[in-house]
Amino acid sequence: MESFGEYIRDLRKEKGLNQTQLAAKLDLDMSAISKIENDKIKFKESLLIQLSEIFELDYNVVKEKFYSDKFANEVYLNKVPETVFKVAEEKLQYFKATNVKQIDLKF
Repeated sequence: MESFGEYIRDLRKEKGLNQTQLAAKLDLDMSAISKIENDKIKFKESLLIQLSEIFELDYNVVKEKFYSDKFANEVYLNKVPETVFKVAEEKLQYFKATNVKQIDLKF
């Protein structure tokens, strides 16, 4: 298991990029990349598509890693019981079911 910042660091190294090169591709400064990789600041959600393109990864995989890190960190920082993930999964199913459009229903 690794944080999203560590994930970015590993991707960068696998691709043979230094922090300055990755920063340039993301239009960030090198110090921001260093802080992201060391979990001092969070990666911006708005850069996820660009990140997936740079590393030629499926956007949904990158988005999943980003959000799982974000959710787990919030749970940890707020000392919320881990059972919250089960409740959240049930709520997700509820939201999906209640947001079905009438034209999507089949009788």
